[in-house]
Amino acid sequence: MKKKIFRVIFAILLILFIGSIGGILFILKQYKDNDRLYAQAAEDFTKTGNDTGETAPIEVDFDALKQVNEDVIGWIYCEGTVIDYPVLQGEDNDLYLHHAYDGAYSVSGSIFVDSGNREGFVDSNTIIYGHHMKNGSMFASLSKWSEQQYYEEHPVMWLLTPERDYKIELFSGYTTSAYAETYTMFPEPSAEVDAYLKRAAEQSDFQPLEGIELDGEAHYVLLSTCAYVFDNARSVLHGKLVPVDSAGGVPLSAESAEDAGSAEDAEGTEDAGSADDAENIEE
Repeated sequence: MKKKIFRVIFAILLILFIGSIGGILFILKQYKDNDRLYAQAAEDFTKTGNDTGETAPIEVDFDALKQVNEDVIGWIYCEGTVIDYPVLQGEDNDLYLHHAYDGAYSVSGSIFVDSGNREGFVDSNTIIYGHHMKNGSMFASLSKWSEQQYYEEHPVMWLLTPERDYKIELFSGYTTSAYAETYTMFPEPSAEVDAYLKRAAEQSDFQPLEGIELDGEAHYVLLSTCAYVFDNARSVLHGKLVPVDSAGGVPLSAESAEDAGSAEDAEGTEDAGSADDAENIEE
């Protein structure tokens, strides 16, 4: 009887063990699939740009990206880190928690902007979310900015959009609650925005580089991910959006020149047509 009970217990434990191993392997496969997906996205839609300091260091093919998903509104990049992802914005904040940039289900989800923010990063502060994946992908590395040396090695990120690119000058990073006033949205400049920026700077775990002026008239982003320090803890980074002379990594001057060239060609064709019409009338 005892042997029979022992065998039953052993069989149950074995089944549970095999099930646990299977579950772990399945999760690891999903992580690898997600890493491959975003690595392929970077390969397919981005390339090294002209890093002049006045333009973004990479170029992004937003036309091709938007053919995959119209919800793509930007690309966030930080040299020397894993942060190199498309940025999306859905009708709510649930969709891209569990869906990749191509719309497929994904445990890693996407990097996405709060649905309450207006498009184009025109609000005084825009919130950008990303999962804290245990393999270090997505926004898991945000907590590393709590170390002064890591911040000094990575003081800026880049936010590229089809209309304009921005250097993100990081000025504060800390751990907070998901329900903290850190997540307050401000559509327009105000005294409240000034106070908000001051509080953010005071809470920072790192000392920012000199020269970052917290101008209430400027635009800012809050990068947010889960932190496993206490219940509903979040690691956050505040950054100032500094416009640069590029859009999608392409110098705006080059775009302007191309547009001007197209306009001149069109004007030349129109003038030629007018001249032909006038000649025909004279005849």
